[in-house]
Parts: sequence; C-alpha cells; structure tokens
Amino acid sequence: MAIQAYLFWEMGLYRGIWRFASLPDLWRIIKAIGLGLALSALFLFLVNRLAQVPRAIFPIYGLLLLTLLGGSRFVYRWLKDSKGMRVEGKRVLIVGGDYAGENLARVLLRGRTDDYVPAGFIAEEPGVQGKDIHGIPVLGRREDIPRVVVERSIESIIIAQAPESPVEMQELVALCERTGVPVCLLPSLADLVDGAESAPVTLRRIAVEDLLGRDPVQLNWERIRGAVAGRTVLVSGGGGSIGSELCLQIAELKPAALVVIDISEFNLYELQEVVSQRHPNLALHARLVDVGDRPAVNQVLREFHPEVVFHAAAYKHVPMLENQVRSAVKNNVLGTRILADAAHEAGVRCFVLISTDKAVNPTNIMGMTKRVAEVYCQYMNAHSKTRYITVRFGNVLGSAGSVVPLFKKQIEAGGPVTVTHPEISRYFMTIPEAAQLILQSYAMGQGGEIFVLDMGQPVKISYLAEMMVRMAGKIPGRDIELAYTGLRPGEKLHEELFHEHEQLLETDCRKIFRANHREAQGLALHAVLDQLQQACQTCDDARMCGLLIQLVPEFRSGDLGLPGKVVPFVSGQRKGANQPS
Repeated sequence: MAIQAYLFWEMGLYRGIWRFASLPDLWRIIKAIGLGLALSALFLFLVNRLAQVPRAIFPIYGLLLLTLLGGSRFVYRWLKDSKGMRVEGKRVLIVGGDYAGENLARVLLRGRTDDYVPAGFIAEEPGVQGKDIHGIPVLGRREDIPRVVVERSIESIIIAQAPESPVEMQELVALCERTGVPVCLLPSLADLVDGAESAPVTLRRIAVEDLLGRDPVQLNWERIRGAVAGRTVLVSGGGGSIGSELCLQIAELKPAALVVIDISEFNLYELQEVVSQRHPNLALHARLVDVGDRPAVNQVLREFHPEVVFHAAAYKHVPMLENQVRSAVKNNVLGTRILADAAHEAGVRCFVLISTDKAVNPTNIMGMTKRVAEVYCQYMNAHSKTRYITVRFGNVLGSAGSVVPLFKKQIEAGGPVTVTHPEISRYFMTIPEAAQLILQSYAMGQGGEIFVLDMGQPVKISYLAEMMVRMAGKIPGRDIELAYTGLRPGEKLHEELFHEHEQLLETDCRKIFRANHREAQGLALHAVLDQLQQACQTCDDARMCGLLIQLVPEFRSGDLGLPGKVVPFVSGQRKGANQPS
C-alpha cells in the first residue's frame, strides 16, 4: 500500500481536478496501478518468494484500484456535467461531425451559449452515418440539410467544419441559407476554452469574408519588424481604408515615429484618436496636408525626415472621376510626383506606392492616373538612391465606396440591391490582409518592383449581393429585389492584375508575385507630366485626357475620343525572366 500511495503521489493522481477527468487521467491511473503492482510483486518476491500469496490477488487488486480511482472520478464528472446539461432551447443542427463538431456539441450541452441545444449532426464520413455523438444523432450529409431542417424542426445551423475549398464553402452556405434559418460559424478556439466554466460563447454569424475562402496570410514578421522598428515612417492618405489599417499595423511594430498626412480633417482626427489610445507612447504626428501641395509636402519631409514612405493617398471612385479629370490628375498623378520627388530630395530610404488592378489595361481616368503613378515610381527608382516599390491589388472588403457597405444599406432599407451587370466580377481581399502584404512587400523589396498580391478567384458581384441578402435572413427576388442598372462610365466587366507584357514571377511569400514590368523613357515622361501640370492649372480636361492617353498607350476605350495618333513613351517589350526589375 505504501508503494502504491507513493507512486500515486509521484505520478500526479492527486493533482487532477475531478470535474475535468478525462482519458489522460485514466491512462495515468492505469500506469500508476501497473507500476505499483509490479514493484509490490517484486518486493514480496524478495521477502518471501511470494509464499502463501495467491496469484489472483494482483489482477483483482488492480481492477479494484482502477474501479475505485477511475470510476469515482468519472461518476463525479458525469454528475457535474449532467447537472448543468441544457435540455431546452433553440434546436441547432451542427455541420461537421469531427472533433470541432464534437467539442461544440459539448459546449452547447453545458449551456455556454445563449439558449442553443444540439439536435443533430451533419457529417460527410460514411462511418458515422446513423451513429450518435454524445447521444446526438448523425442525421445525414450536406445535401440532406434542407430535409433535416424540416423533419427535425431545426431553428439554427452552426458550421463547425468549414470546407477548405472556397467554392465548396459558398455552396454549403448557399444550401444552408436556402433553409431560411440563421446560419452561424463555430466560435474560435479561444472562445471555446477561454474563461470560466459559465462564461457564455458567442456564435458568429456568417460574414462576407467567410465566402471568399481567403487562406491565412503567412508573413515573415521578423523581417517586417526589422524593416520598420526604430524607423520614422510616413503614411500619406493615412485616414483612408488602407492607410488607416497600415498605420495601425505599423504602430504595432514599434517605429521611432509615425507621421500621417491626409486631406480629410475628420479621418485624420479619427485615426489619431484610435492610434493614440492603443499606443499612447508612440510618437505620432498627424498633419493636414494635400499631397498636391508641394511646399507643404516638402515641409513635412524636412521636419520629420522619414526613412520610409507609404503612399496610399489617391482618389479611387471610378465613375466619379470620369468627369472630374482635373481632380484625378492633380491628386493621383501630380500628387504622386510631388511626394516621390520630395522623398528623393529628403533622402528617404524606401517609397512604397499603393496601386490598383484598375491600372492594368485601364478603361477609365482613375486607372490611367494610377498607371502613370506606377510608371513614374519605376522611373524614379532608376534615378534615385531611394528604393521605389509598387504594390498592386484589387478591391478590399468594407473600404469606403465599396459595394459591401452599399449593399448593407440597401438591404436595411428594404431594397432594391443595385448591381451594374449580371456578369460583373471583382477580386476581393480584406483590409488587414492587404495592409499586411503591403508591409511584407516593402520588407522584401529591393527597389523598382511591381508586386502583385494574390487576390484568389474573382467573385461575381451578383453572387455577393444574393448572399448578403440571404445572410440578412431575406430571400433574393422575394423579400429583396436585385436590380441591374448597367455598367457605369469607365467600368470593366472583369479586372486584371497584370498586363500581357508583364511576366509574373514568384517571391519568397506565396501571396505576393513580382511583375516583370515594362521600361519607362524618362525624357518623354517628364515632358508630358509638365504639360499635364500646365493643363491642370488651366482646367483643360480635354488636354489632360489626351496627355494621359499618351502616357498610357494600353488605354482600352473610345469614350474619350482623344487624340487620333499618340506617341507612347512605354516600350511594349517584356524584360527577360532573369533580368532585374
């Protein structure tokens, strides 16, 4: 008995909490009993050669210990669990019969959600069909969801095991949404295990981001931190969607100072409040500056001497800029030129231009102005010690002017939800993902690159609208109408991420590609930009359109009709795959 008690103590049997007894505890008990029996038998053998000791005593003694030690613990746990077991509430169908679904069912049964009770599982594994998990039946596969919802009076669906494929995820959500009951996602692991036993778990409704199937971004944070920490960083357009997220990400990396310039007083104030609250010790300098104001831009760079500049300031609304050419040119082209020149004169180490997929084969003023900004940064990289890097990507979810907040407002108002064309599609990514990949591009850029972010598969806007209506608990076409209004001025059906003469090359980050871009001829570039500035001063929109077409020969639209013959300064030859860009 003394040997056995000593082993029980040494192997931690007395440290376990009975309320959470599980298989590891049972295995520890078995090992302690087995080792104790072996040592006891050895001791008795050395003392009296096991004389007058029945051989059956050892297995009987072991089984008795196992029953008393293990059984008591599991009976205690069962009593505790059954006491708090929820038996009434909203009937929930759990999609996923794996460990995630099993853990979720256990959480639901313990009453750690508002008022949900698991009524069944949906699982794809053939071996579990018709079986029970914690007394809850497996009722079928995904295609059986509509039938099960009706037969079992299901009031809510929780997706515990999301498909890896974005297409499968979209099909699953569409199938669930057609049942007309609310659809939620499994809480994060932290929600399931964090906090007190009685802490409630909040189930999350399906969001637009879940339908995109974006893989988690794998970044080299050590490299990024080394490129940002201890440096003074300037962000133009820091009050915008991308700019503000960039500021928040940069603030986490402990820069020496963060300088933010923006033309919007409210956006700048809002950002300043958020950053100051989260990072009270950060040297934050917010300045109301228009990037088209050369004296103000030069003054900011002379005052703070930034080592890195992220240029996110730009006008981006395609239809609005179609008849406001001067504003687009002044901000997107001349503003970029002013800031890029100021970075060169101030000795900035790296200048990062935030570009757009609309700069590829542009069909609108906005796209042309951003393409010119790209070309100018490529030219500056070849004539300056400053490293000029361009990062190009598509739409971001939830940004100002994007379709997602517009659709939300239209759905809340009862519709209709307006889509320009049934076949129109766009690339989407989340704002934090875009900001993180911009930082990764900066950290690994050597200068002169055009980095293209992996945007995944394009998403039809009509599909996005239908799913947002369903996620709001409505039926498209019945509760909320979808209205097709026709393509707006300058709008494409499908966006492109790189030009036909740009060869995409892989980088160290699988989410970032490098475009082998075309060369720019500097003399023609400066001459045309000077003419653009003069036309901007005289508000000559027609002249500015003609000059933009000269700078962007790949412009693909006859809407402007200017001029008849252009002399491009951008060569159409592709650089070799092994040549530096």
